[in-house]
Amino acid sequence: MAHHVSRILLLSIFSLLSLLSKTDAADKFDVDRYLALKDISEIALSPEGGMIAYTLTTNDLEKDDQKSVVWMIPSSGGEPVQMTSIESAASSPLWSPDGRYLAVLSDRKDETDQVWLLDRRGGDALALTEMPQGVDKFSWSPDSTSLLLIAEDPSPADLDKEELPNPRPWVIDRLQFKEDYVGYLDRHRSHIHIVDLETRKVRQITSGDFDDESAAWSPDGKQIVFVSNRTDDADRNRNTDLWRIDVNDENAEPRRLTENDVADDSPAWSPDGSSIVYTSTDANVPPIYALTQLTVLNLASGEATVIPGLKEVQVSEPRFTHDGKTILVIAEHRGEQQLVGVDVESRDVSKLLSGRDTVVEYAAAANNDIYALITRSHLPEEIFRVVGSEIEQLSFVNQPVLEGVELGDVEKFTFKSGDGTDLESFITFPPNHKKGRRYPGLLNIHGGPQAQYDYRFDFEAQLLAAQGYIVVMPNPRGSTGYGQEFVQAIYQDWGGIDYEDVVASVDHAIAEGWVHPDKTGVLGWSYGGMMTNHVITKTDRFKAAITGASATLYMANYGHDQYQRWWEEELGLPWLEENREKWNRISPFFKLDKVKTPTLIVGGEDDWNVPIHNSEQLYIALKRQGVPTELVVYPDQGHGFTVPSYNKDLYERYINWLSRWIKK
Repeated sequence: MAHHVSRILLLSIFSLLSLLSKTDAADKFDVDRYLALKDISEIALSPEGGMIAYTLTTNDLEKDDQKSVVWMIPSSGGEPVQMTSIESAASSPLWSPDGRYLAVLSDRKDETDQVWLLDRRGGDALALTEMPQGVDKFSWSPDSTSLLLIAEDPSPADLDKEELPNPRPWVIDRLQFKEDYVGYLDRHRSHIHIVDLETRKVRQITSGDFDDESAAWSPDGKQIVFVSNRTDDADRNRNTDLWRIDVNDENAEPRRLTENDVADDSPAWSPDGSSIVYTSTDANVPPIYALTQLTVLNLASGEATVIPGLKEVQVSEPRFTHDGKTILVIAEHRGEQQLVGVDVESRDVSKLLSGRDTVVEYAAAANNDIYALITRSHLPEEIFRVVGSEIEQLSFVNQPVLEGVELGDVEKFTFKSGDGTDLESFITFPPNHKKGRRYPGLLNIHGGPQAQYDYRFDFEAQLLAAQGYIVVMPNPRGSTGYGQEFVQAIYQDWGGIDYEDVVASVDHAIAEGWVHPDKTGVLGWSYGGMMTNHVITKTDRFKAAITGASATLYMANYGHDQYQRWWEEELGLPWLEENREKWNRISPFFKLDKVKTPTLIVGGEDDWNVPIHNSEQLYIALKRQGVPTELVVYPDQGHGFTVPSYNKDLYERYINWLSRWIKK
């Protein structure tokens, strides 16, 4: 408790000092402004199209926590209205199809997420569910008389709220027994329930030793399609399929709709109920590297068709427009995150939003107007209305934070790697940078590795650019957005061609005259941290390194992190002699004697994505060899941090470490 109070006091002092210094640094993006940014997500358009509900997450500096509150804003623009209290967390707003209710998930009553109803006619919020285990997700039936719920099976701890002096032991008999932010996994599975709006009665409609997710009502409300891996041992494969179940038949059994042996996901019905659009993957490529492909299932014939124009493009969130003539989907393509439309008849693909408009979420109105959550290089996520070629910004939640702040220019460039392959990188320049002048440079490697840099607002890059660095952010092989061959080029070869690619991006920035060759650093988080470890074992050209949530001895992760399937798919079981060379060859651990670079090592104590023991191993190896290093571990944090003071501490350490070794 004393530690918690002192942390709050420390934050209050930070906040006071920040306010006192605003006039001296009013044009600089700093850590305090980063913490003041608000995050918009989960936009939901009302049925008549007049209002947009959304979740707004902020850093509560006084309580050193994050708060999520539901707001709404007129779709024609105007003043936003707060819909839920800051005293409890609320999220996932969804309008009833008849427009009467706005439903949200909230922990208002007993710290478990339940569905609450806000009546648009007025009155206090009403708790619709009281499930002891809480509700994970929900959606309205087309006639607004019931809701579909996704909830885990209740555990003994859920059913018995008695305070115990110590937690119950975890009893585990599954192969997949860990998950970051969750912890140990038992057999309390996620299933589909239906709650009647009038009676409040809840009926469970799926069961068994399976997880049922991504459920969607048919347009007539008689069926539900959902995603589930119902193979004999789901922990050994990624074979999720689409399943359909009749809602009104209490004895109905799910019927399998797809036959793909790998991952099918994200189903959405056509308005006439004749087909389902979803994402699928190619069974002929390594599963973890398989791009998600836009696929349409004809329910009458059972035929599934991959949209050919998007076959080499990573897609997500597919949906039909209200008239059923177009499929909308978010697509990653060459450093852009676009919204594209697919003509249902011709299968022609058209870009609706692209370029510097990075689309995070979207909602389509009945008149085909589109409302999208868009971010740009100088703009965190905000809500926009899209009518034809006209784009209008509706929300301005971060305008007060960034008003008057000089941000660094962001541009995308093409460069060649060592083997002659054309690659792309994003460069964030210091604010008001001078042409012809060289600046200290930072190679910032993205995680994943199945991800890409794009034109979105990158607070970390802007924060470092404000310190006078040019930040180089390449999309090396292994990145999505550049086709199937590109993303799987690093299969069983981490730290190989991707190392050549990221180093070539720095060489390009030096050759262009932007970066000083003797003042460079390298940093990354997750796979970006793992690549940072490869970099410092292969070259001492960088004056400083920061490696976050990283690993060096990959074999030590098997059976400790959450990736047992991935490891086996890529490298095979580690105790088998025929696989040992593959594991050891790509592990930087066996080259740590080559490291000379001063390295800051950071991570979360409870990270089961890339567990902290990896950072500890790297730290002790560098320490034993006399390499300047520090290990910073953040208590109770997973792969990403949710405590504001920890994020403040993290980025202040970034700035100090880089300044200490690069700018000296």
